[in-house]
Amino acid sequence: MYFVKLVINSTPMNNTKFLLATILLAGCSATIFAQDQAEALRYSYLSPMGTARSVGFGNALGSIGGDFTSLSVNPAGIGQYRLSEVEITPSIRMNSVDASYIGTTSSDNNTRFNFNSAGIVFTSAPHGKRYDRSNWKAVSFGFGVNRLADFNRDYTYNGNMSGAGGSSLSEIYEVDANNNPNNVNDATTPAGAANSIGLLAYDSALSYYRSIVPYNTGINQKAIISERGGINEVVLSLGGNYQEKLLLGATLGLPVINYSMNELFSENPLTATTNFTNFTYSEQLSTHGTGVNLKLGFIYKVNDYFRFGAAVHTPTYYKMHDDDQITISNSGSVAQPYSTSYDYSLTTPWRTVVSATGFLGKNGFVTADWEMVGYGSAKYRFDGNNKDAESYANQQIDSSYKTASIVRLGAEVRLSKIIYVRAGYGYYMSPYKNSVADANRQDISGGVGFRMGKTFVDFAYIHTTYSENEAPYVLGYNNVIIPNATLANKLNTAVLTFGIKM
Repeated sequence: MYFVKLVINSTPMNNTKFLLATILLAGCSATIFAQDQAEALRYSYLSPMGTARSVGFGNALGSIGGDFTSLSVNPAGIGQYRLSEVEITPSIRMNSVDASYIGTTSSDNNTRFNFNSAGIVFTSAPHGKRYDRSNWKAVSFGFGVNRLADFNRDYTYNGNMSGAGGSSLSEIYEVDANNNPNNVNDATTPAGAANSIGLLAYDSALSYYRSIVPYNTGINQKAIISERGGINEVVLSLGGNYQEKLLLGATLGLPVINYSMNELFSENPLTATTNFTNFTYSEQLSTHGTGVNLKLGFIYKVNDYFRFGAAVHTPTYYKMHDDDQITISNSGSVAQPYSTSYDYSLTTPWRTVVSATGFLGKNGFVTADWEMVGYGSAKYRFDGNNKDAESYANQQIDSSYKTASIVRLGAEVRLSKIIYVRAGYGYYMSPYKNSVADANRQDISGGVGFRMGKTFVDFAYIHTTYSENEAPYVLGYNNVIIPNATLANKLNTAVLTFGIKM
């Protein structure tokens, strides 16, 4: 995104300058990039969102296996299968965001239907004397889709800006005009129109070399954002069980990104003026990406009561495409929309997962996963003569994010031959090096499962909380007020799985 929705990871005028602001301040009239550190984090910050059984015990299935979600966490889990299986997992997610901005609070809610998982596993397991003679007690192949991230949410924040040191989003265009005087001229047709964002403000009579927005005497600022989409990973997995001691597996992952954002940011004077009544900035961003990665893992059964496992996920190599359109209106005067399309590449971080499980005989288990992700190692690659922008974007990623831990804990208890109950907890450490919000994410989940012959039905519910700060824009000079919006996110997801053993 070009101007608005900048997630803060430090103080407002310290490490929060993102790519557009730097291009403007440098006086560069080259292509403007929406690809910043916040976008790199969005596509690197993942959590398994698979079957209801997995969700019920906190998705801590790195050393459990026998569940389709494990193909995207530790593929060695496919070695636990003894029968072929087909499953489908619909879900409903209810998002709530409480926002605070310049002393004003607001709330938004959004409910969306999705499919967390759908897949099939084909298993070949020998029996009788053939089982005794074979070192490989089972070999399985799995194919399907697991959801790794969900971007659906709506939120709004607004407040009144007034007094000395106030600021306005429109000042970004003022900066562009003064740093690129050949692009915008208040007396003649602007030159370099294709590359100048200042042209939008010029055409709407919002700003020539100085913004007409009366932000020092008082304005109301309001942002309305709607995000949609997610990451769904197509998985092709192969694994087996060697001598009932060692489970091995590999998954070829083909993740697909679909993300869209509609944003409306408006400024209105608190006191009526003769030459300004309102300013509106709107943006429609659409991002699509296809990637590839490899996951390798093992699970070792020490005895009937304890096992441990580990998995490594290579970086995902994405080919990305953005379509973006920006429109500015000033007091009813609308500028010609500014539209861009851009192809680029993104490489996400390596991931490692270490797991252990203790079994309560045949009556249940307790399990734990520890995952490490180096968020600062994500990298962009831009096409053409944009290597300076590429280098800057990658430096911002490295300076903004750190290696962070993810801990998932879970338990399952068998109440009868048919009924199982589950509980789980997840802690996702903040990926920011310097955060001004409680960006640590917490998941609390529970569920119940029913086994009826070769048919199974599972239900789970997970409650997720985390906070973040967001600056509506960044200006390249000091002694100005740019308030941050504090967003408290609460996500509630209900998951239902239907499956058949074959």
